[in-house]
Amino acid sequence: MSAFIAPAVLVPVLCLPVAACAGGTEAISVVQPARQFTTAERYEANPGGAGSLATRRFDRPAASLPAAQRMTFTLGEALFEKLWVLAPSSTRASDGLGPLFNARACANCHPGNGRGCPEDGQGISGMVLKLSRRYRAEDGAFGVEGWHGMIPDYDFGWQLQDRAVPSLQPEGRLELEWIEAHGLRYPAPRIDLPPEVLTSLRVAPQIIGLGLLEAIPEADILMHADPEDADGDGISGRAQYAPGPDGAVRLGRFGHKAGMARLVDMTAQAFSQDMGLSSVLFPEGSGDCTLTQTDCLELPDGIDVGLRDNAEVSTEALQAVTDYVTWLGVPKRRDVADPQVLRGKQAFYQAQCHACHVPKFVTATSEDPVTSHQLIWPYSDLLLHDMGEGLADHRPEGVASGYEWRTAPLWGIGLTQENTGHAPRFLHDGRAATLDEAIRWHGGEAGAARDRYLALPAASRADLIRFLETL
Repeated sequence: MSAFIAPAVLVPVLCLPVAACAGGTEAISVVQPARQFTTAERYEANPGGAGSLATRRFDRPAASLPAAQRMTFTLGEALFEKLWVLAPSSTRASDGLGPLFNARACANCHPGNGRGCPEDGQGISGMVLKLSRRYRAEDGAFGVEGWHGMIPDYDFGWQLQDRAVPSLQPEGRLELEWIEAHGLRYPAPRIDLPPEVLTSLRVAPQIIGLGLLEAIPEADILMHADPEDADGDGISGRAQYAPGPDGAVRLGRFGHKAGMARLVDMTAQAFSQDMGLSSVLFPEGSGDCTLTQTDCLELPDGIDVGLRDNAEVSTEALQAVTDYVTWLGVPKRRDVADPQVLRGKQAFYQAQCHACHVPKFVTATSEDPVTSHQLIWPYSDLLLHDMGEGLADHRPEGVASGYEWRTAPLWGIGLTQENTGHAPRFLHDGRAATLDEAIRWHGGEAGAARDRYLALPAASRADLIRFLETL
């Protein structure tokens, strides 16, 4: 069975009219860091390239998406918001949920296509507890040096499922205890598990601009990697390498530890682990059920033999949701030429935040007009960085250690509450209620940048936060 899903777009290429489109040294020069802060940079107001949106919404297709692909986008959106039901059901195209699951729809975890929330006043939303155990494996497993051998927990699988079909009990209820540390707070799960089970709280991230991130040439990402800190700046970004469901090892880009390389893999994994839905990439009809959960394994699934590719989510449906996520547009920036915003941008650079939150890339040429040859401003290098003990989850993933996290893209960060409807929560587990708190949690390789931020005058810190709010 092949895991490849063919691209759905075969249309003429559009190119943002900048020097980057010529490639070569011109492409290198256009992504250089800013050198002056008295005026906005050219095209800085269009973080998503030619597809940047005039609207502030996260649920709109890129402006450059051709009309011929709008129907596919709309279909993917419907499937993203679709509420799945348990099997067997008369609605055969919508059954197969669970038996254990965390949500009935993709949109349940990504409200408004934005971040989830640890506690939104009505309980926990868009958060899961990841689980795994170590096993002893030879160095270089999956052909990747330094890969951490991990397996799902024997009893609960890859994550705690807090919901179940009526005939089953959920694996547990995710409750949080908020712990005070150095004047800041972080959530810890209240659950009794054996000490050898490694856990990590994860809040669902926003999903705008993901197709553009997938289109960044691998060489351009690796150009920022410095695993041995050869330049001595204290920052040693490392590339994540992720074995996909097809067994191929690729550069990781998606997820809090960059554990997924392709959007189609990320989408299929979410269907499987979050909703218990099978696809050609994750064919198990019982989802995240383990061998010890015999009652779960014995329940009927929604797989129709000979139909829908012998999966609950057909290849066409998986592709449509992947296309939807790929083509979600990035809103234009606001107030890029505002004097306070420009001062904040300068403070951002002075603190050297841009060393990891790399402002600009040029995407590769392809047949997709949304993602082809675009100057984009994600403010991320997509690499792994040791963020110190304060943010450590002590749970390795791929080549990432328990201290390492992928640099989170910052575009759209100022529109979080407007799109989700709840107060913004930042960092991998939603511990930070403000951008200032998020910066204060930075440690490890980011500790020096944090200290430079804290050393700024209060007015300059406010300018920097204002700059972030316009991204």
